[in-house]
Amino acid sequence: MRRRTAPVSLSLLALAVIGLSACKRVDAPPAAAADAAAAPAAAAAATDSSANDNLNAVLWMQRAQEYRAITEQTYRAAADRLDAALKEPNWDALVPEERGNDAKGLKPAVVLDLDETVLDNSPYQARLVRDGREYDELSWDQWVAEKKAKAIPGVVDFARAANEKGVTLLYISNRAVHLKEATLANLRAEGLPVADDSVFLGLGTVVEGCEQAGSEKNCRRRLAGEQYRVLMQFGDQLGDFAEVTANTNEGRDALLQQYHDWFGERWWMLPNPTYGGFEPAQFNNDYSQSRQARHDAKRAALDYAP
Repeated sequence: MRRRTAPVSLSLLALAVIGLSACKRVDAPPAAAADAAAAPAAAAAATDSSANDNLNAVLWMQRAQEYRAITEQTYRAAADRLDAALKEPNWDALVPEERGNDAKGLKPAVVLDLDETVLDNSPYQARLVRDGREYDELSWDQWVAEKKAKAIPGVVDFARAANEKGVTLLYISNRAVHLKEATLANLRAEGLPVADDSVFLGLGTVVEGCEQAGSEKNCRRRLAGEQYRVLMQFGDQLGDFAEVTANTNEGRDALLQQYHDWFGERWWMLPNPTYGGFEPAQFNNDYSQSRQARHDAKRAALDYAP
Protein backbone atom coordinates (compact mmCIF):
# COMPACT_ATOMS: atom_id res chain seq x y z
CA MET A 1 0.00 0.00 0.00
CA ARG A 2 1.31 3.42 -0.86
CA ARG A 3 -0.33 6.61 -1.97
CA ARG A 4 0.31 7.30 -5.66
CA THR A 5 2.58 10.27 -6.23
CA ALA A 6 1.55 12.73 -8.92
CA PRO A 7 2.13 16.37 -9.90
CA VAL A 8 0.36 18.70 -7.50
CA SER A 9 -2.18 20.91 -9.32
CA LEU A 10 -5.73 21.88 -8.46
CA SER A 11 -8.45 20.89 -10.89
CA LEU A 12 -11.24 23.33 -11.73
CA LEU A 13 -13.51 21.14 -9.65
CA ALA A 14 -11.29 21.33 -6.58
CA LEU A 15 -10.85 25.07 -7.04
CA ALA A 16 -14.60 25.50 -7.23
CA VAL A 17 -15.06 23.56 -4.01
CA ILE A 18 -12.46 25.60 -2.18
CA GLY A 19 -13.89 28.82 -3.60
CA LEU A 20 -17.37 27.99 -2.36
CA SER A 21 -16.00 27.20 1.08
CA ALA A 22 -14.17 30.52 1.18
CA CYS A 23 -17.32 32.43 0.26
CA LYS A 24 -19.53 30.77 2.85
CA ARG A 25 -20.78 33.25 5.44
CA VAL A 26 -19.66 32.46 9.00
CA ASP A 27 -21.01 34.47 11.93
CA ALA A 28 -18.31 35.25 14.46
CA PRO A 29 -19.14 33.67 17.85
CA PRO A 30 -18.40 35.29 21.20
CA ALA A 31 -14.71 34.88 21.88
CA ALA A 32 -13.21 32.29 24.27
CA ALA A 33 -16.32 30.44 25.43
CA ALA A 34 -17.54 29.83 21.89
CA ASP A 35 -14.11 28.63 20.76
CA ALA A 36 -13.93 26.15 23.64
CA ALA A 37 -17.42 24.87 22.90
CA ALA A 38 -16.74 24.53 19.17
CA ALA A 39 -13.47 22.59 19.49
CA PRO A 40 -14.95 19.19 20.51
CA ALA A 41 -17.63 19.49 17.83
CA ALA A 42 -15.02 20.26 15.17
CA ALA A 43 -12.92 17.28 16.24
CA ALA A 44 -15.98 15.02 16.14
CA ALA A 45 -16.92 16.30 12.68
CA ALA A 46 -13.43 15.51 11.37
CA THR A 47 -13.66 12.00 12.79
CA ASP A 48 -17.15 11.51 11.35
CA SER A 49 -16.02 12.64 7.90
CA SER A 50 -13.16 10.14 7.95
CA ALA A 51 -15.46 7.32 9.05
CA ASN A 52 -18.06 8.18 6.43
CA ASP A 53 -15.50 8.01 3.66
CA ASN A 54 -14.18 4.54 4.48
CA LEU A 55 -16.35 2.86 7.11
CA ASN A 56 -18.58 0.83 4.80
CA ALA A 57 -15.68 -0.11 2.52
CA VAL A 58 -13.62 -1.55 5.38
CA LEU A 59 -16.65 -3.20 6.93
CA TRP A 60 -17.49 -4.83 3.59
CA MET A 61 -14.01 -6.29 3.23
CA GLN A 62 -14.07 -7.68 6.76
CA ARG A 63 -17.64 -8.86 7.14
CA ALA A 64 -19.26 -9.36 3.72
CA GLN A 65 -19.50 -12.96 2.53
CA GLU A 66 -19.77 -11.46 -0.96
CA TYR A 67 -16.22 -10.12 -0.70
CA ARG A 68 -14.82 -13.57 0.10
CA ALA A 69 -16.87 -15.09 -2.72
CA ILE A 70 -15.40 -12.63 -5.24
CA THR A 71 -11.77 -13.18 -4.23
CA GLU A 72 -12.15 -16.97 -4.11
CA GLN A 73 -13.84 -17.16 -7.50
CA THR A 74 -11.16 -14.90 -9.00
CA TYR A 75 -8.29 -17.10 -7.86
CA ARG A 76 -10.17 -20.29 -8.72
CA ALA A 77 -10.86 -19.05 -12.26
CA ALA A 78 -7.20 -18.05 -12.66
CA ALA A 79 -6.08 -21.52 -11.56
CA ASP A 80 -8.33 -23.04 -14.21
CA ARG A 81 -6.59 -20.95 -16.89
CA LEU A 82 -3.04 -21.67 -15.75
CA ASP A 83 -2.47 -24.84 -17.78
CA ALA A 84 -3.54 -23.12 -21.01
CA ALA A 85 -1.14 -20.26 -20.32
CA LEU A 86 1.72 -22.67 -19.66
CA LYS A 87 1.12 -24.55 -22.92
CA GLU A 88 0.96 -21.45 -25.12
CA PRO A 89 4.59 -20.40 -25.87
CA ASN A 90 3.58 -16.87 -26.92
CA TRP A 91 1.47 -16.22 -23.84
CA ASP A 92 2.72 -13.14 -21.99
CA ALA A 93 1.00 -10.89 -19.46
CA LEU A 94 3.39 -7.95 -19.81
CA VAL A 95 2.34 -5.13 -22.13
CA PRO A 96 4.61 -4.80 -25.20
CA GLU A 97 6.15 -1.56 -23.90
CA GLU A 98 7.40 -3.39 -20.82
CA ARG A 99 8.67 -6.50 -22.59
CA GLY A 100 12.21 -5.65 -23.67
CA ASN A 101 13.23 -9.19 -24.66
CA ASP A 102 11.84 -12.38 -26.16
CA ALA A 103 9.80 -14.25 -23.56
CA LYS A 104 9.98 -17.63 -25.30
CA GLY A 105 11.95 -20.20 -23.36
CA LEU A 106 12.05 -18.22 -20.14
CA LYS A 107 10.93 -19.72 -16.85
CA PRO A 108 7.22 -19.16 -16.13
CA ALA A 109 6.11 -16.81 -13.38
CA VAL A 110 3.07 -14.96 -12.14
CA VAL A 111 3.29 -11.42 -10.80
CA LEU A 112 1.23 -10.51 -7.76
CA ASP A 113 0.74 -7.22 -6.01
CA LEU A 114 0.72 -7.70 -2.24
CA ASP A 115 -1.61 -5.36 -0.40
CA GLU A 116 -5.31 -6.22 -0.87
CA THR A 117 -4.25 -8.73 -3.55
CA VAL A 118 -2.33 -11.27 -1.45
CA LEU A 119 -2.40 -9.77 2.05
CA ASP A 120 -5.42 -8.25 3.80
CA ASN A 121 -4.62 -4.97 5.55
CA SER A 122 -8.18 -4.14 6.51
CA PRO A 123 -7.28 -4.16 10.25
CA TYR A 124 -4.92 -1.25 9.54
CA GLN A 125 -7.69 0.55 7.65
CA ALA A 126 -10.07 -0.20 10.53
CA ARG A 127 -7.69 1.49 12.96
CA LEU A 128 -7.65 4.59 10.77
CA VAL A 129 -11.45 4.67 10.73
CA ARG A 130 -11.63 4.18 14.49
CA ASP A 131 -9.08 6.91 15.19
CA GLY A 132 -10.27 9.37 12.54
CA ARG A 133 -6.85 9.31 10.89
CA GLU A 134 -5.43 8.96 7.39
CA TYR A 135 -2.63 6.80 6.00
CA ASP A 136 0.89 7.83 6.98
CA GLU A 137 4.17 6.02 6.47
CA LEU A 138 5.01 5.67 10.17
CA SER A 139 1.78 3.93 11.16
CA TRP A 140 1.96 1.82 8.00
CA ASP A 141 5.51 0.66 8.75
CA GLN A 142 4.45 -0.20 12.28
CA TRP A 143 1.55 -2.28 10.95
CA VAL A 144 3.79 -4.18 8.53
CA ALA A 145 6.27 -4.87 11.35
CA GLU A 146 3.47 -6.58 13.28
CA LYS A 147 3.25 -9.21 10.49
CA LYS A 148 -0.45 -9.73 11.22
CA ALA A 149 -1.91 -9.40 7.73
CA LYS A 150 -3.95 -12.45 6.72
CA ALA A 151 -4.01 -14.00 3.26
CA ILE A 152 -6.76 -12.88 0.91
CA PRO A 153 -9.30 -15.72 0.55
CA GLY A 154 -8.35 -18.01 -2.34
CA VAL A 155 -4.80 -16.83 -2.90
CA VAL A 156 -3.00 -19.58 -0.96
CA ASP A 157 -4.66 -22.39 -2.93
CA PHE A 158 -3.85 -20.65 -6.21
CA ALA A 159 -0.25 -19.90 -5.22
CA ARG A 160 0.43 -23.45 -4.12
CA ALA A 161 -1.12 -24.86 -7.31
CA ALA A 162 1.05 -22.57 -9.43
CA ASN A 163 4.13 -23.44 -7.42
CA GLU A 164 3.51 -27.17 -7.90
CA LYS A 165 3.45 -26.57 -11.68
CA GLY A 166 6.90 -24.97 -11.55
CA VAL A 167 5.63 -21.39 -11.72
CA THR A 168 7.57 -18.82 -9.68
CA LEU A 169 5.56 -16.30 -7.68
CA LEU A 170 6.91 -12.75 -7.92
CA TYR A 171 5.63 -10.13 -5.50
CA ILE A 172 5.85 -6.64 -7.01
CA SER A 173 4.71 -4.32 -4.25
CA ASN A 174 4.76 -0.68 -3.27
CA ARG A 175 5.82 -1.73 0.18
CA ALA A 176 9.21 -0.08 0.54
CA VAL A 177 12.32 -2.25 0.25
CA HIS A 178 13.15 -1.76 3.95
CA LEU A 179 9.99 -3.74 4.74
CA LYS A 180 11.20 -6.83 2.89
CA GLU A 181 12.11 -8.97 5.90
CA ALA A 182 8.81 -8.41 7.73
CA THR A 183 6.84 -8.87 4.53
CA LEU A 184 8.45 -12.16 3.55
CA ALA A 185 7.99 -13.47 7.09
CA ASN A 186 4.30 -12.55 6.91
CA LEU A 187 3.93 -14.29 3.53
CA ARG A 188 5.60 -17.47 4.76
CA ALA A 189 3.50 -17.49 7.93
CA GLU A 190 0.36 -17.36 5.79
CA GLY A 191 1.51 -20.30 3.65
CA LEU A 192 2.49 -18.37 0.52
CA PRO A 193 5.38 -19.82 -1.51
CA VAL A 194 8.52 -17.67 -1.33
CA ALA A 195 11.31 -19.05 -3.51
CA ASP A 196 13.94 -16.65 -2.12
CA ASP A 197 14.37 -12.99 -1.17
CA SER A 198 14.66 -11.95 -4.82
CA VAL A 199 10.96 -12.58 -5.49
CA PHE A 200 10.07 -9.44 -3.50
CA LEU A 201 10.42 -6.33 -5.68
CA GLY A 202 9.48 -3.46 -3.41
CA LEU A 203 9.34 0.29 -3.89
CA GLY A 204 12.91 1.50 -4.12
CA THR A 205 14.20 -1.46 -6.13
CA VAL A 206 16.84 -0.09 -8.49
CA VAL A 207 16.40 -1.16 -12.11
CA GLU A 208 19.37 -0.19 -14.24
CA GLY A 209 18.45 1.88 -17.28
CA CYS A 210 14.86 2.47 -16.17
CA GLU A 211 13.62 5.58 -14.40
CA GLN A 212 10.57 4.98 -12.23
CA ALA A 213 7.89 7.66 -12.05
CA GLY A 214 6.65 7.95 -8.47
CA SER A 215 5.26 4.63 -7.31
CA GLU A 216 4.66 3.17 -10.78
CA LYS A 217 5.77 -0.45 -11.16
CA ASN A 218 6.76 -0.48 -14.84
CA CYS A 219 10.51 -0.70 -14.16
CA ARG A 220 10.08 -3.64 -11.81
CA ARG A 221 7.83 -5.43 -14.28
CA ARG A 222 10.54 -4.94 -16.92
CA LEU A 223 13.04 -6.47 -14.51
CA ALA A 224 10.75 -9.47 -13.96
CA GLY A 225 10.39 -9.89 -17.71
CA GLU A 226 14.15 -10.15 -18.20
CA GLN A 227 14.16 -13.48 -16.36
CA TYR A 228 10.62 -14.79 -16.66
CA ARG A 229 7.74 -15.33 -19.04
CA VAL A 230 4.94 -13.71 -17.07
CA LEU A 231 1.83 -15.84 -17.41
CA MET A 232 -0.51 -13.72 -15.30
CA GLN A 233 -0.63 -10.58 -13.21
CA PHE A 234 -2.80 -10.00 -10.14
CA GLY A 235 -3.63 -6.69 -8.49
CA ASP A 236 -6.25 -4.40 -7.03
CA GLN A 237 -5.21 -1.26 -8.98
CA LEU A 238 -4.82 -0.53 -12.70
CA GLY A 239 -1.22 0.43 -11.96
CA ASP A 240 -0.52 -3.15 -10.88
CA PHE A 241 -0.80 -4.22 -14.53
CA ALA A 242 0.47 -1.35 -16.67
CA GLU A 243 1.73 2.19 -16.21
CA VAL A 244 -0.97 4.77 -15.53
CA THR A 245 0.43 7.77 -17.36
CA ALA A 246 -2.52 10.04 -16.51
CA ASN A 247 -4.37 9.34 -13.27
CA THR A 248 -7.56 11.01 -14.39
CA ASN A 249 -10.95 9.47 -15.05
CA GLU A 250 -10.33 9.80 -18.78
CA GLY A 251 -6.82 8.36 -18.62
CA ARG A 252 -7.92 5.44 -16.50
CA ASP A 253 -10.88 4.73 -18.79
CA ALA A 254 -8.56 4.69 -21.80
CA LEU A 255 -6.17 2.20 -20.18
CA LEU A 256 -9.03 -0.08 -19.17
CA GLN A 257 -10.48 0.00 -22.67
CA GLN A 258 -7.11 -0.67 -24.30
CA TYR A 259 -6.57 -3.89 -22.31
CA HIS A 260 -10.18 -4.80 -21.65
CA ASP A 261 -9.78 -8.29 -23.16
CA TRP A 262 -6.80 -9.14 -20.94
CA PHE A 263 -8.84 -9.19 -17.76
CA GLY A 264 -9.96 -12.70 -16.85
CA GLU A 265 -7.16 -14.25 -18.95
CA ARG A 266 -3.80 -12.56 -18.42
CA TRP A 267 -4.82 -10.02 -15.80
CA TRP A 268 -6.88 -10.66 -12.65
CA MET A 269 -8.34 -7.80 -10.64
CA LEU A 270 -9.18 -8.08 -6.93
CA PRO A 271 -11.75 -5.77 -5.28
CA ASN A 272 -10.52 -2.95 -3.04
CA PRO A 273 -12.93 -0.13 -2.20
CA THR A 274 -10.81 1.27 0.64
CA TYR A 275 -8.13 3.17 -1.32
CA GLY A 276 -6.57 3.43 -4.75
CA GLY A 277 -5.98 5.60 -7.77
CA PHE A 278 -9.69 6.03 -8.38
CA GLU A 279 -9.97 8.29 -5.32
CA PRO A 280 -7.34 10.99 -6.03
CA ALA A 281 -8.46 11.03 -9.67
CA GLN A 282 -11.53 12.86 -8.39
CA PHE A 283 -9.52 15.72 -6.84
CA ASN A 284 -6.66 16.05 -9.34
CA ASN A 285 -4.32 13.89 -7.23
CA ASP A 286 -3.82 16.86 -4.90
CA TYR A 287 -3.46 15.59 -1.34
CA SER A 288 -2.42 19.06 -0.17
CA GLN A 289 -6.11 19.95 -0.09
CA SER A 290 -7.95 19.67 3.21
CA ARG A 291 -9.79 16.45 3.97
CA GLN A 292 -13.09 18.29 3.69
CA ALA A 293 -12.21 19.68 0.24
CA ARG A 294 -11.26 16.21 -0.96
CA HIS A 295 -14.44 14.78 0.52
CA ASP A 296 -16.53 17.46 -1.20
CA ALA A 297 -14.80 16.84 -4.55
CA LYS A 298 -15.62 13.13 -4.31
CA ARG A 299 -19.26 13.92 -3.54
CA ALA A 300 -19.35 16.26 -6.53
CA ALA A 301 -18.07 13.41 -8.73
CA LEU A 302 -21.11 11.24 -7.94
CA ASP A 303 -23.69 10.59 -10.67
CA TYR A 304 -27.10 11.57 -9.30
CA ALA A 305 -28.94 10.68 -12.54
CA PRO A 306 -31.00 13.91 -12.68
